[in-house]
Amino acid sequence: MSTLTTMPACLYIVATPIGNLTDMTPHAIDVLKQVAIIACEDTRTSGKLLSHFGIDTKGNKADEAKDTETHTAKSNADSDDTTTKQKGHNKLWAYHEHNSAIQTPKIIEMIEQGHSVALISDAGTPLVSDPGYQLVQAAHDAGVTVSPIVGASAAIGALSVAGLPSDRFSFIGFLPAKTHGRQKQLSALVSRTETLIFYEAPHRIVSSLEDMATIFGADRAVTFCRELTKTFETVHKSTLGELVEFVKADDNQQRGEIVVVVAGVNVAKDSDDISTHDKLLQRLLEDLSVKKAAALAADITGVKKNALYQRLLELQAE
Repeated sequence: MSTLTTMPACLYIVATPIGNLTDMTPHAIDVLKQVAIIACEDTRTSGKLLSHFGIDTKGNKADEAKDTETHTAKSNADSDDTTTKQKGHNKLWAYHEHNSAIQTPKIIEMIEQGHSVALISDAGTPLVSDPGYQLVQAAHDAGVTVSPIVGASAAIGALSVAGLPSDRFSFIGFLPAKTHGRQKQLSALVSRTETLIFYEAPHRIVSSLEDMATIFGADRAVTFCRELTKTFETVHKSTLGELVEFVKADDNQQRGEIVVVVAGVNVAKDSDDISTHDKLLQRLLEDLSVKKAAALAADITGVKKNALYQRLLELQAE
């Protein structure tokens, strides 16, 4: 096993468990024990995880300042001095969206001075709907080596059990919290043919699923994944229309970490020429919203509501 004195000075992107602590890899534990600094979203949350694996993060801040100053002045310090320096400071640094502009250059400077740094998130793989992009970009710009320590990811875990096409997929992450913004983004995705992966907060899951059912169509295939790798894990494959009722009927499905994997539009199935209904659609748009016009047009023509919805958006933009 390598030691602190031989740990390469680079930025390690370290995945941590999303629920089941046994998913922590030996490689991740080894790296986190050896790096000089661990950058994390929440020092309290990460502190508990690191403590569980016997990774010491406590140190003396006065020593940290002194040792950093000494290290800068003595670029040719021997290995014993380096070991003392790395053991003598608090290695757990807060790094989140509110302080990234300040912390990013500090971390890059530490790496350039010979320190090794690991970036972790509260759970899962960093940068997947988590802070870190600025830091990794800055590392590349500075010529600093960036190395992934792979592990758990809720998005990929959900895709692997979804039973939906996985050869092409897009990770969308969290939708906008407000209804208008959420519906606007979903409308932009309605004709995408690849599988779509969403994260959603428990208090918005019902509203988001209802919007998906309206815009994508109630018959669109979907797999609902909740609390993956945990005791009360849910993996439920259905249609969006059925899923709305499933989640509404069980308050437990409105708790925890949620991933929604939605099938892309079936081009062959929805390729009916709906342009023949343009006159009707244009007339409905004069008095109704796109959502209401699509619903009424579907009742009149028998064409799928989501296909009409997309055509209405196209007509509205002309």
